[in-house]
Amino acid sequence: MDIRIDLANAIAETRAWVERAVIGLNLCPFAKSVQVKGQVRYVASNATDPDMLLAELCDEFCALADAAPESIDTTLLIHPQVLTDFAQYNDFLDLAEDALAALGLDGVLQIASFHPRYRFAGTTDDDIPNATNRSPWPMLHLLREASIERAVAAFPRPESIFEANMRTLQSVGPAGWQALMAQCRADADDATR
Repeated sequence: MDIRIDLANAIAETRAWVERAVIGLNLCPFAKSVQVKGQVRYVASNATDPDMLLAELCDEFCALADAAPESIDTTLLIHPQVLTDFAQYNDFLDLAEDALAALGLDGVLQIASFHPRYRFAGTTDDDIPNATNRSPWPMLHLLREASIERAVAAFPRPESIFEANMRTLQSVGPAGWQALMAQCRADADDATR
C-alpha cells in the first residue's frame, strides 16, 4: 500500500510540538531562543527508504555546516515515510553517525534522535520518561557543537535539565502527554488549512 504523508502537515505538527512540548514544557531550555529568532530549519523529507534518507541527511549536514549560525543554527530533518519502526530508526543512527564522520563534520555537528515510539534502554514502551525524545514524526535533529557548548556553559548545572524533565513529565503523565500531542495535531491542521 502506498501511503503519502502530507509533508506540510508534518512540518506544522513538528512546529506545534516544538512550541507546546519542547518550549512549552521547557524540555530544552535552549530551544526558545533559536525558535524565536527563526534559526530552526524545518525540512520534511520525501525519502521512502533509508538510502534516500541518508543522502538527504548528508545534504542537510553540509547545508547546516555551510550556513551562518545567525541564519540557521539547527535543523530538524523530519522523515515521516521512512524508519517509522523505532528499531530500524535506532539502527539507522549508526549509519548517520558514520556519514557525519565521513564528511569530516564529527565534532562540528551532532545528531539528536527523536521518534514517536522512542524508547530508552531498560524502559517499557509506556514509561513516561521516553516522552523526552518522542516527537510527532521520526526526525533527526542536527545541532552545531559550538552552539551546544555555548548554551551549556551559560546554563548552571546542565545535568539538572534531565532531572527537571523527569519531574515535568511525571506531572504531565501519559494522559496529559497524549492530550498535548493531540493538540499539536489540531494546531497543525489549523495551520495548514
